Amino acid sequence: MKTIFLAVLFLMFGANLQAQSPTAPAVGSIAPDFTLPYATKDSIAKVFLKLSDYAGMRTVIVAFYPADWSTGCTKEVCTMRDNFAALQNLEAEILAISGDYVWSHYEWAKFHNLPFKLLSDHSHAVAKLYDSFNDKSLYNRRTVFVVDKKGKIAYENLKYNVSDLQDFEKLKSALAMIK
Repeated sequence: MKTIFLAVLFLMFGANLQAQSPTAPAVGSIAPDFTLPYATKDSIAKVFLKLSDYAGMRTVIVAFYPADWSTGCTKEVCTMRDNFAALQNLEAEILAISGDYVWSHYEWAKFHNLPFKLLSDHSHAVAKLYDSFNDKSLYNRRTVFVVDKKGKIAYENLKYNVSDLQDFEKLKSALAMIK
């Protein structure tokens, strides 16, 4: 019965339901794996994305943000969009994650011409694994992790700030060091 319940939750919310981590994964530790539905500016994907599929192939920026269409989140993703070529030159794949549904992600990505994947973690199970969920607001906190090609956390910023470009420049520097 428990297995059926978990399968139904997975189908409803699209997240790997793993044990919740009380703290963010530390730099040097294995990144918690996850499987989530996603959208791009072109479509809503018919298959789910699995973080571990990038192992050995790409460095991954895992960027948690509160919500589509909000001012700060728009600034964050548009900064990544505007610097997409530079991030690609650093061999980084961007996976932006919020609790919004894939339909919202699709419309938002299309509206802002975002060239990367927006993942839907509606149950916030993945955000909780990365200690990126705010229990008071019930939204993701703005946090950024870099997962290297070995699947390890290579960089983290648990208080990513979009008010200036300092945190984004730190992210780019971390990616350059990994490359």
